[in-house]
Amino acid sequence: MTDALTPFLDPLAAGIVVGGTLAACILRFSLANLARAVAALRALPRAEHDAAPELAQVAALGRIARKHGVMALDRSVIDDPDVAMAIARIVDGAGPDDVAAAIVYAREARIERHLTAAQVWASIAEAAPACGLVGTLIGLVQMFSAMQDPATIGQAMAVALLATLYGALIANLVAAPIAGRLRRLARAEAFQRARLEAPLVALATREMPRHREIAA
Repeated sequence: MTDALTPFLDPLAAGIVVGGTLAACILRFSLANLARAVAALRALPRAEHDAAPELAQVAALGRIARKHGVMALDRSVIDDPDVAMAIARIVDGAGPDDVAAAIVYAREARIERHLTAAQVWASIAEAAPACGLVGTLIGLVQMFSAMQDPATIGQAMAVALLATLYGALIANLVAAPIAGRLRRLARAEAFQRARLEAPLVALATREMPRHREIAA
């Protein structure tokens, strides 16, 4: 198996494609965005987000608030950060408009982070073939400049062909599928998280009179 793959391995061609692609991404994105794109790889095996557990917990929290008062929610353990943030605001007496604005902002900020990670991988898919073409041109220049030495023609031709191969593989079998998967997960999560807004705003609306009575 190793012998069969040996003709397709060339450090120079790989260095041109991988190094050029990384350089293009570093110039285009911040280091924080690049780190976020790498961290986003952990989400690839996950199923699309389903807000059913969060909706069930919001309903349960509403029953607790109705029975024991809204201050009892302060002791609840809430795993989802967006729901926890909204409940904390409701406990602090925020009105429905404030709660709705906070939920929308948190959702949009989360989706923006996800889409930025997808954009990084889409940029890799865009840059890799171009860097492969650069490697091909470098190999051809080396080949034509050494026509008088047949021993070097083979290495230069290998760089020219393998650089294009590496660029195509990185773009079409790695980066583009990852970008597409991340976009699909982000869209699904945005849709599911939008379902949380109505019940949380309803809870804030219902608890507002109680906060006013306590303040009075």
